Amino acid sequence: MTRVLVTGGSGDFGRACVKHLVEAGWDVIAVDQRGEEVTGGRFVRADLTNLGNVVEVMNYIDWQYSGGVDAIVHLGAIPAPGITTSSATFDNNIRATHNVFLAAKLNGIKRVVWASSETTLGIPFDIPPSQVPIDESVPARPESTYAMVKALEEQMAAHFCRWDPELTMIGLRFSNIIHEEGYAEFPGFDEDTAIRRWNLWGYVDARDAAQAVERALTVDRTGTDVYIIAAADTVSARPNRELLDAQFPGVPAVRDVGEHDTLLSIDNARRDLGYEPRHSWRHNRTDA
Repeated sequence: MTRVLVTGGSGDFGRACVKHLVEAGWDVIAVDQRGEEVTGGRFVRADLTNLGNVVEVMNYIDWQYSGGVDAIVHLGAIPAPGITTSSATFDNNIRATHNVFLAAKLNGIKRVVWASSETTLGIPFDIPPSQVPIDESVPARPESTYAMVKALEEQMAAHFCRWDPELTMIGLRFSNIIHEEGYAEFPGFDEDTAIRRWNLWGYVDARDAAQAVERALTVDRTGTDVYIIAAADTVSARPNRELLDAQFPGVPAVRDVGEHDTLLSIDNARRDLGYEPRHSWRHNRTDA
């Protein structure tokens, strides 16, 4: 059994991730600033903006120092733009991520998976995307402080891996993470093509996002890379051509996409990580 530390383990996606990893046989230590226990894993309360806390929590298990952890999943952050001020988002998120990356280096931990974000791609696409499907070859274009920090984290990981060639750091650019109960809202998205234009009608089931985390933890590679993690389809029952003609006319298609295929390309995650979405809101439709 491999021991993994999950920061943000009490968060909305953190709980789903912890559950998945525990069920897959991992020894999970969940860390969060909030004192909320998690199902299956052990819990330690810590402040990720305090480097001493982060260094210590990578060794401090069950009220004693017991050999640390083998890998880190870093999810802990202010999770979206607009929750607090831009300066508070920047101060918290960049410091927390730097502390996690640095503490991993200081503790000799060679595997870090962290939550990057689809927002690095230019969301909310007030400026249309340069292509569809959009993929990792498109330069980052953050349009908020939250997204800018995610882009900086990706650059930071590249430098940590340059300093240590044995290190593996994989960033997952999660699309809008949805739990199964959230699928009830999806039919309403078809009332207006503009409702979900902001992220090219993308989403990812929390169970598939957790699957991607595990695959990033186990893939045989070193160095750093980032991957878009989305569902295989869109949130809309309308065909892609109708959505694009209505909201992004003139944006070039770099390849053919199916009627409802995701416009946030997961080709690289499929190829490199073996990621394959297993869940879709279409499977939960009561009118099918």
